[in-house]
Amino acid sequence: MFSSKDKNINDPFVVKEKKFKFGNLKDSFYHLGWMEDSFLFGENDKETLRKTFDTEKIKHIFSFLFLFFGILVARLFWLQVLRGDEYRALAEGNRTRIVNVEPKRGIIYDSNMIPLVKNEANFVLYLIPAEMPKNELERDAILRKLAFIIDQQDLNLKNSEKSSENVYSDFEFLEDSDYFYFIKDKLDKIRSGSLESFRPLFIMDNIEHASAMTIYLEAEKMPGVSLSVKMGRSYIDSSSYLSSLSHVVGYTGKISEKDLDIFGDEYSLIDYTGKTGLEYFYENELKGEKGKKYIEVDAWGREKKIINEVLPKDGFSLVLSLDTKLQLKIEEILNKYLQKDKLGRASVVALNPKNGEVLSLVSWPSYDNNIFSKGISQSEYSKLLNNQDNPLFNRAVSGNFPSGSTIKPIIAAAALEEGVIKENTYVNSVGGIWIGQWYFPDWKAGGHGLTNVKKAIAESVNTFFYYIGGGYESFSGLGIDKIVEYLNLFNLGSQSGLDLPQEAKGFVPTPSWKEENRDEAWYIGDTYHVSIGQGDLLVTPLQVANFTSFFANGGKLYRPHLVKEILSNDNDLVRKVEPEIIKENFISDKNVKIIKDGMRQTIISGSASRLNVLPFEVSGKSGTAQWGTDKDPHAWFTSFAPYDDPEIVLTVLVEEGKEGSSIAASISGEILEYYFSQK
Repeated sequence: MFSSKDKNINDPFVVKEKKFKFGNLKDSFYHLGWMEDSFLFGENDKETLRKTFDTEKIKHIFSFLFLFFGILVARLFWLQVLRGDEYRALAEGNRTRIVNVEPKRGIIYDSNMIPLVKNEANFVLYLIPAEMPKNELERDAILRKLAFIIDQQDLNLKNSEKSSENVYSDFEFLEDSDYFYFIKDKLDKIRSGSLESFRPLFIMDNIEHASAMTIYLEAEKMPGVSLSVKMGRSYIDSSSYLSSLSHVVGYTGKISEKDLDIFGDEYSLIDYTGKTGLEYFYENELKGEKGKKYIEVDAWGREKKIINEVLPKDGFSLVLSLDTKLQLKIEEILNKYLQKDKLGRASVVALNPKNGEVLSLVSWPSYDNNIFSKGISQSEYSKLLNNQDNPLFNRAVSGNFPSGSTIKPIIAAAALEEGVIKENTYVNSVGGIWIGQWYFPDWKAGGHGLTNVKKAIAESVNTFFYYIGGGYESFSGLGIDKIVEYLNLFNLGSQSGLDLPQEAKGFVPTPSWKEENRDEAWYIGDTYHVSIGQGDLLVTPLQVANFTSFFANGGKLYRPHLVKEILSNDNDLVRKVEPEIIKENFISDKNVKIIKDGMRQTIISGSASRLNVLPFEVSGKSGTAQWGTDKDPHAWFTSFAPYDDPEIVLTVLVEEGKEGSSIAASISGEILEYYFSQK
């Protein structure tokens, strides 16, 4: 024990040595040490020093402890209550993996039960990052092995004489390929231990069978590497059959992250979905329901045994109203005329006017949908995009075009219905009319003479439609408001409801639209232009075919449709698509008959008299649509046959085909002749 002499007397933690009485100890001197806070000295010991404790420090300590435990409790609540199910599933995944079992995608048949698609095995390579080695060198070795296999596939090298062991005997000497860096880059973006690390990371699809088998055999040595068999699609070979069906059928492809947000939790990033056409529109019916296989795996992610299995439900099949033989013949006839006149773009729509079924839908040029379903290269895709005729565009459904004179039956029906004219109202066509300094011509020099509504339709007399549309001098026409009303009644400016994506609406101009968009007033000349199908009025080939069906069937506007039946995977009927009438009875039977007769007169003595040689009665309307001062006009012809009991409506559009009464009417004649010869 040290005496006070050994310490600084001013140290506050040292108590001066004092003389005091304690028990039998007398007159002894002690250093109190640790006892200094426990004893109070006598009343004479006034110089005693004591340690003190700041109570404010206690408050800070308790505040810190309260905050710490509050954060801890909140974190436990978040992990165990809010995210408990998810983390329990992940923990279970350490020994049990749930594997989706792919259903068979439904088949698409034509009206004669000819399959237009077939399912093929598509090997998809993906990684489960959480199951890969933590050691970077081991992980990179697996990635190099995968890259090597893919490189071999690309180079089409055959290793049939080598075993799976000696294929990689010189693996460590290979330089890292682009595939290695591609895979490594994708993997490095996944944070270890995150939820994303437990999800499949897509690497590559459409892997050849030989490469897939190599990966399968090597899987034991490559933890975290998985190979899944998906249902890929193969379509009718365009070299021997049809390519215009690509716009109708569409194709499937790997789902994108954007699609995943739309389709929801039923899909993962290694799944496939319809991208265009019927494949896209009927995705829910075609895809089926996945099964599930509960597999026990070891620490390396290798399968040990199947614990439980839920079988998949195969997708439904579609039966179309479309006839592939008719489609093929239309392609053949169309190409003959296009090549002869050195033209590149055309559309053909064939409908059954009795129920709205689509018999044929051709958009030309087209493309081979197989190159998309099997994985298109950048050079192939660029070639399609840079093609000035835009083969990827479904012009029959998505194309907006000036209608030309095909619109005149609607204008005539509106004028009859509103009492602007009667069946025998005559207008004298002298070659055109003047409005101030502006001249609005007829297509025939000198005019057509006295003209009633049937003759006006048959010979496409512009002057007659100027009169009934906008009026002239003392003759009061419909006016633009009534014209717009009737165009809307015939569903122009709206989608028809066809079961294909990206159907265009067309466009019906109005005075308010012109004022808002062009800051111009609406003039009488604008009404004249709309009355003959020129100016800003736009329609699709499908819309023209649909309103032609209205006059063919006696006054019913059907919703056009491609699918007529939905079948189970055993080809049992699930649902029959019933005809749906959109509108009817807005034009009287008498007035419909007058328009129908006028369209028949087009063939007997009018602009398409060349079709009068056919052995059945055809009715129709030609159209020549101006669309540019330096471009040839589009050629239209829309028709139906036979006159008394129409079975088919046919609309042909040849872009920059000049006169509709020439090339479009001739194409229509050959198609109709083939159709009825097969009947």
